[in-house]
Amino acid sequence: MLKYRNLLKISISLYLLFLFSATSSAKIVSFEQEYTYQASKIDNKISSRAITLDQVKRLLLEELSTYLISETEVKNYQMTKDQVNVLTAGIVSADILQEKWNDKIYYMKAKIAEDPDQVVKSIKDLGTDIQKVKELEAAREKANNALAAMKRLKNKISISKQSTDSKKEYAKAVKELSSADWLTKGYFFEISHNYKEALNAFNKAIELNPQYATAYYNRGNAYAELKNHQQALKDFNTAIALNPIDSKAYNNRGTIYAELRNYQQAINNYNKAIELNPQNIDAFLNRGGAYGELGNYQQALLDLNKVIELNPQRAGAYYNRGITYAHLGNSQGAINDYNKAIELNPQLADAYLNRGGAYATLGNHQQALKDFNKAIEINPQDPEAYNARAIIYAKLGNHLEALNDLNKSIELNPQDPLAYTNRGIIHADLGNSQEALTDYNKAIEISPQDADAYFGRGSVYRELKNEQKAIQDFKIAASLGFKLAQDELKQKGISW
Repeated sequence: MLKYRNLLKISISLYLLFLFSATSSAKIVSFEQEYTYQASKIDNKISSRAITLDQVKRLLLEELSTYLISETEVKNYQMTKDQVNVLTAGIVSADILQEKWNDKIYYMKAKIAEDPDQVVKSIKDLGTDIQKVKELEAAREKANNALAAMKRLKNKISISKQSTDSKKEYAKAVKELSSADWLTKGYFFEISHNYKEALNAFNKAIELNPQYATAYYNRGNAYAELKNHQQALKDFNTAIALNPIDSKAYNNRGTIYAELRNYQQAINNYNKAIELNPQNIDAFLNRGGAYGELGNYQQALLDLNKVIELNPQRAGAYYNRGITYAHLGNSQGAINDYNKAIELNPQLADAYLNRGGAYATLGNHQQALKDFNKAIEINPQDPEAYNARAIIYAKLGNHLEALNDLNKSIELNPQDPLAYTNRGIIHADLGNSQEALTDYNKAIEISPQDADAYFGRGSVYRELKNEQKAIQDFKIAASLGFKLAQDELKQKGISW
C-alpha cells in the first residue's frame, strides 16, 4: 500500500508584508522635488549630500501623502498625515534625477512615480504589521534626532570656535542620519522581496552604525529569506546582544533553530519571546509548531489555541492545529480547521494538501483528489502534492496517472525517497519488475533506513523467484520495525 506523508510544518512569521505589482493598465502618478542645501563651516560633501537627500525625500513623501489622503481611500483609514508619511517611506523609492556639489552648495532633484492604488493596498497591509510600523517610526525618529543634533552643533560652532569634539559629534550625527535612510531603503527592498538588495542596504546601515540592533535584526530576516541560516543566526545573536529585551528577535532566532531542526533550542527562544511579550502571536504559533515537531501534540494544541484566542483571523494557526489534530487521529477535527484556514486564506495550498490527506484517511478519495488538484493548481511546483495525488490515483485504480504524478514529483525533487518507493510500488503493480527494483534501489540509496523500500524490493525479488534476496530485504525491513516484514518472517520461523 502506498503511504502518504503528512508532516507538521512550521509557520515561519519573520514578517508579513505584501507588495502589489503594477499592471500595464495601472494609473501612475509622479512627483518631482528639488532641494538646495547651503553647506556650513562644519559640512563636507558627505554631510551635505546626506542632509539634501533626507530633505528632498521628505518633500516627495509629503507631496505623495497629501495626494493619497485627498484622492484615494487612505482618507478612510483613520490615519494621520504623518502616519501615512511614515508608511510610504517603507513602500516607495525615490529616483535621483540630478545632483550637483560645488564645495558650498549641494543641489538634488528627485522623483517618485507610483501606482496610487497599489500604494494604498500596501499601506493597508503594512499598517496591520504593528512591529514594522514601530520600526519605521523609530527610523524616522532616529533621522529627526540626528538632524536636531546637527542643527545644535552648527549653532554652537557659529558662536564659538570649531572643536575636534564638535566635528566628531557632527560626523556621528551624519552617520546616524544616513544609517536611518539605509534602513528605510532596506525595508523597501524587503517589501519588494528583493532580499539581496535589502542585504546591501542593511550592510550600509550597519557599516555606518555598528550598534544598530534593528539593522542586524532585519538583515537577519533577509538572510533567513535567502536560506542562509547560519548568517541569519549570527545577526539575530548580535541584535539580541545589543537589545536583550527584543521579543521579536528571540522569536526569529527560534525560527532559525527550528529550520535547523533544533526544536528544543527553538522552544527556548520562543519561551523568551513570550516572556518578554505575552502577546507575541508569532512566538505562540511557532512554539506550537516546534512542539508538534517533537511529538508533544497536547502542548502544541495549547499554543495554537492561544494564537486563535489572540487572533481568530490567523489562518496559519488553524492550519497548524489541523495538522496537530491529524497527528492525534482526529481527522474530522483536522478537516474543520483546514476549512477555516482555507476560508481565511483561499490560496493556502498546503491547507488543501493536508485536508486532502485527512479526507484520504477517512476513505473519501474523491474529495481528497479535488483537494490535491487544488493544491497543485495553486502551487504547481510542490512535489509532495503530486506524490499525494498519485496515491489517490492508485487507490482509484488509475495507475498510469499515478505514475505520471510520481514522475513529476521526482522531477521536482530528485532526492525524495518516498516518491521512488511509491513509484516502485506502482511499477510492481504494473508488472514492471526491473523498473520497480531500480526505484527501490534509489530510495534505499537516498534513505538507507527506508523500511518500506526494503520490503517492496523484497516483494519484487520474491516475484522474480529470488527467495534469498527477498529474505535478506525482509530481514532488514523487520529490523527497522516494519510489521508486515516481521509477520512474514515469523510465519517462516526466521529471526532477524
